[in-house]
Amino acid sequence: MRYRVRVRRPPTLVAMFASLVLVATNSIAEDWPHWRGPHQNGVSTSTGVARVWGPEKNVLWRTELPGPAGSTPIVAGDRIFLTTADGEELLLLGFSTDGEELWRRTLSDKNKKIRGDEGNYASASPSIEGDLLVAASGDGQLACYRTTGEPVWRVDLQERYGELNIFFGYTSTPIIRDGRVYLQIIHGDGEADTNEARVACLDLNDGEEIWSTERRTGARGESEHSYASPVFFGSGLDALLLTHGADHTIAYDLVEGKEVWRLGGLNPPGTYHSSFRFVASPAVGGNLIVIPTAKRGPVFGVLPGGIGAITNSDRVLWKLLGRTPDIPSPIVADGYVYLCGEDGALSCIDAQTGEVIYRRRTESDRHRASPVVADGKIYLTSRRGVVTVARTGPDFEILAKNDLGEPMASSPAIANGVLYLRTENALYAIKEVTFTPYPLGQGS
Repeated sequence: MRYRVRVRRPPTLVAMFASLVLVATNSIAEDWPHWRGPHQNGVSTSTGVARVWGPEKNVLWRTELPGPAGSTPIVAGDRIFLTTADGEELLLLGFSTDGEELWRRTLSDKNKKIRGDEGNYASASPSIEGDLLVAASGDGQLACYRTTGEPVWRVDLQERYGELNIFFGYTSTPIIRDGRVYLQIIHGDGEADTNEARVACLDLNDGEEIWSTERRTGARGESEHSYASPVFFGSGLDALLLTHGADHTIAYDLVEGKEVWRLGGLNPPGTYHSSFRFVASPAVGGNLIVIPTAKRGPVFGVLPGGIGAITNSDRVLWKLLGRTPDIPSPIVADGYVYLCGEDGALSCIDAQTGEVIYRRRTESDRHRASPVVADGKIYLTSRRGVVTVARTGPDFEILAKNDLGEPMASSPAIANGVLYLRTENALYAIKEVTFTPYPLGQGS
């Protein structure tokens, strides 16, 4: 089922009077080409993003989807792309920005449900650069398509890099920069003396490997498994690929895949936590890298410029014990770090000092999706589908709670002033519209 709001211009006769017309709030244009947005940190520069909505309020359109997924839609120009489950199949779908499905392609026919309603093999989000987009499935199928749906290449990661040993499938989102696709494949058989994890770089145009490197750590048990996604930090020759999992965050140069630095100590000291798998991904903002861990573990604020082992160096700006969000990824915005706990508690932290400014409850429900920030607002998505909108900055204030009445596991996307919400059943486009007086003597 699809529906949309249509906006009409008033006729000339009506324009002679102080009429009211429905107009969309002004916004700055910006795409959402990656699951964490244009800057890979969950922050959008769009303005005029909706604060309130409901099933029949500020909904531009709603398009039903063939099945649930935890992946986030991406938006490029006038196109939207997302992965989804459809029974045993895992699909990549292309839409127009008015909600019309344009095409669908099959990534895999080996979907699996994960822990009841917790997810499936459509957890990794697509990424796009130019006319080419890349998507991965939980069984390790990696495929590239043009925005028209034309297939370009396909790689079976298990055939190329070995069988995936990971409990809940491959969920790491591939990321793209300058015609290259970067992957972290962090998994293992649970033994500390074996190593299956790799980091790889492929050519976006043909899928051929440019480089790959083993990613060695001493992790064991389920701690070898990572469901996080890699993140870029910096630009030009100093740009780094940050990979996260197996008790470490490790940075690689983009050109040759050489290790630049590694941060250990992510698995708390003392009795080894063999189930310390990472789900939340690092966040970058300004001159800071925020590194989460798992299961009430620590959160680190790290400065760039490190070489080699930086665990006990001055590159670690601060460390917060017991504060990590287990699944939602952090956000760094305007000098503050935001952490959304699984219970919906929102923490605001001074990015430079690590001081906790507040920790306040929002919606009392499971939170699996990562928050996003735009236009002075932070959006927190509960599993039940309630999206809490709070004010950013040091003064906590809930601005709205919005409920579409459908469960939600996907993180929001924001593009060109429109908020895209993917529920278990549908894709929504949300845009706040206002009635404003139509000036006398204008219109046609």
